[in-house]
Amino acid sequence: MSLLLPTNLQQCPSYSLSPPSPVIGPRRRCLRLVTTCISSVQSSVANGSAPPAVMVERDLIRLGLPSKGRMAADAVELLKDCQLLVKQVNPRQYVAQIPQLPNTQVWFQRPKDIVRKLLSGDLDLGIVGLDTLSEYGQENEDLITVHEALNFGDCHLSIAIPNYGIFENINSLKELAQMPLWSDERPLRVATGFTYLGPKFMKENGIKHVTFSTADGALEAAPAMGIADAILDLVSSGTTLKENNLKEIEGGVVLESQAALVASRRALTQRKGALNTVHEILERLEAHLKADGQFTVVANMRGNSAEEVAELVMNQPSLAGLEGPTISPVYCTKGGKVFVDYYAIVICVPKKALYSSVKQLRAIGGSGVLVSPLTYIFDEDTPRWGQLLRNLRL
Repeated sequence: MSLLLPTNLQQCPSYSLSPPSPVIGPRRRCLRLVTTCISSVQSSVANGSAPPAVMVERDLIRLGLPSKGRMAADAVELLKDCQLLVKQVNPRQYVAQIPQLPNTQVWFQRPKDIVRKLLSGDLDLGIVGLDTLSEYGQENEDLITVHEALNFGDCHLSIAIPNYGIFENINSLKELAQMPLWSDERPLRVATGFTYLGPKFMKENGIKHVTFSTADGALEAAPAMGIADAILDLVSSGTTLKENNLKEIEGGVVLESQAALVASRRALTQRKGALNTVHEILERLEAHLKADGQFTVVANMRGNSAEEVAELVMNQPSLAGLEGPTISPVYCTKGGKVFVDYYAIVICVPKKALYSSVKQLRAIGGSGVLVSPLTYIFDEDTPRWGQLLRNLRL
């Protein structure tokens, strides 16, 4: 009888291909083998270290995306905005393709499993929240953040306490830690799903008398039920906390989080095509995210020269554009002769300054103002690409 083991179990020191002992039957030997290896893996996970990744040869680069919820929809939409269309034949399937990246395969996974499979070598790239990366990656050196700000999934991990009773006048982490109530016999009880970041944060802040209970949902009810004194959870708007009579405290934010593109260092340096794929994804992301919220404004203006028009434009505070206005002559014909009567001005303006910029253009003689949203801004070089190469020592 043959026994197929997962990759990490195959690395177990007790695994052997030697024939079974005549005293121990094959079935009992296999059971003992699996039990021993699983115990070894569980021990390594309990100690905060993932099993070592094994580089399995395959032709396709694997990209992990969240499988459910708002993060899943936003990740697919962002890639679509970058002209990377995720094609899923069946919505029940966990695998998809990106036609623009023929060497890349998409796998839909739970966010925490994306991090775990990056560490195990089953995925090469992934999009997850920085909170999930920090909690399940636990600062593992094989995980490298390619782009840390994908502009969705914004939230922060924060401690919250009741706004009533003994906590009514407690407004900071320092005040919470100095409450005389806490001791070895009666520690501060914190309910959280972040059992790595929570204890780490408390230790870094010198809070000793504290215990953590594991919970995944409806944490806001824990203090009212008497299960916990405080909670450590993700906060977006803070509305849910207020509706459950909870409050955040000064110094209680563990980390700021949003969606990020993450990769396996080992995959980028050893898997054929992985680095080139990351380069293309990164260029598309950078170009789109830089253009997000930017508008192209075009207007005609009379003037004796391009320099004269440029001086008029650049004297206005919100008309400088990204690197200065582009000014070019507009050629007209009259009586069979070609001459310059107008100059066209092209500038890039952020959405929040759009109307004031249009007003300033019109005030200095601009007319025929055209406005259109920008889709991409490709720089001469992608800053994060250079940073990635330095991190990889390439």
